[in-house]
Amino acid sequence: MATVTFKGNSVTLVGEEIKVGAMAPDFTVVDTGLGEKTLKDFAGKKLLISVVPSIDTGVCDAQTRRFNEEAASFGDDVVVLTISMDLPFAQKRWCGANGIDNVITLSDHRDASFGDAYGVRMKELRLLARSIFIVNAEGTVTYVEYVAEGTTHPDYDAAIAALKAL
Repeated sequence: MATVTFKGNSVTLVGEEIKVGAMAPDFTVVDTGLGEKTLKDFAGKKLLISVVPSIDTGVCDAQTRRFNEEAASFGDDVVVLTISMDLPFAQKRWCGANGIDNVITLSDHRDASFGDAYGVRMKELRLLARSIFIVNAEGTVTYVEYVAEGTTHPDYDAAIAALKAL
């Protein structure tokens, strides 16, 4: 399993670590309109899945803004998802207040389905560990980053390069 800390403290990640070359596991999350979304809803699309502990914190804010800006240049065959344990209402409010319209925010608060399927649920905090997953149109994971310290930024350039290489 990936070794992850949050504010310097070791945390236990629940679920199996995802490896490059694996088929992306299915999940069920909630969108900002309270509708269920699964991996199948994005079938045939390339996915950049940006996982953040909480949209209302500085690094999570910056991460979501960065991928929102980049998403404008990706084309219609790419979908950028930001997944957190935040309530859908908070995600909707934050996106509206910050002009975020190229990223789809999804909440894993109800079942932790995504967190457990992708090995990113921090047991001690019931938050998702900062991570990035790139999934090709066939559903294969082509890039994975579990950020070692949850309060630091992911490698944006590496994730974007991996997506553009598809």
